[in-house]
Amino acid sequence: MKESRNACNLKSCFLCKLCLPEWLPALEIQKKNFEVKKGEAIFKEGDPVNGIYFVYSGVVKVHKRWDKEKELIIRFAGPEDIIGHLGLGKKPLYPVSATALENTTVCYLERDFFETTLKVNTELTYRLMQFFANELQDSHRAMRDLAHMSVKARIAQSILALLHKFGVDENGFIALGLSRQDIASYAGTTYETLFKVSNDFVKDKLIEVSGRNIVVLNEKGLSEIIGINH
Repeated sequence: MKESRNACNLKSCFLCKLCLPEWLPALEIQKKNFEVKKGEAIFKEGDPVNGIYFVYSGVVKVHKRWDKEKELIIRFAGPEDIIGHLGLGKKPLYPVSATALENTTVCYLERDFFETTLKVNTELTYRLMQFFANELQDSHRAMRDLAHMSVKARIAQSILALLHKFGVDENGFIALGLSRQDIASYAGTTYETLFKVSNDFVKDKLIEVSGRNIVVLNEKGLSEIIGINH
């Protein structure tokens, strides 16, 4: 990662907007902005936790080793999302990895200063509490889905989750182009299974696929697949 001094203007980023005006001078001194290239790791599973990251621009995948050769993508983080917070517990080691899916800028605070910031800025603390609660609910749902949903339903749900998270671009594609391997890792399945099921979805006119890009043609149809398999 390369440090950048011109990314955040202390007015537009998620972190700065939720801090008291009186706290911004301290924030300006303590925070660091880093530019992360596509495919570059921000931190890796097992690394010691030194601080927390806020995504300023770009997209990051948060993932975990599944076995020696596989990974499970837990979530995707975009602007105003937080990464690295799972390492703030009793064990000061990151339990997950974070890798940039496109050129990304992150705002970084060292752990001690971040904890002081939370004590001083109650609005930020409240918003983070909401974020943690939502993420905990999502992780419980994901564990349930892995255990009880069919692979076809999980793939349908993953496509819709990407649609709702990132929206569509000017051509109607989901505004995040992913490799099939990344989609498979997000759905908790293999590349081969993802390839077969996505081809079935294309035949059924539920989606269109062009390289890494997906157009959802029938959102209701994908939702019905999820509902039938709950």
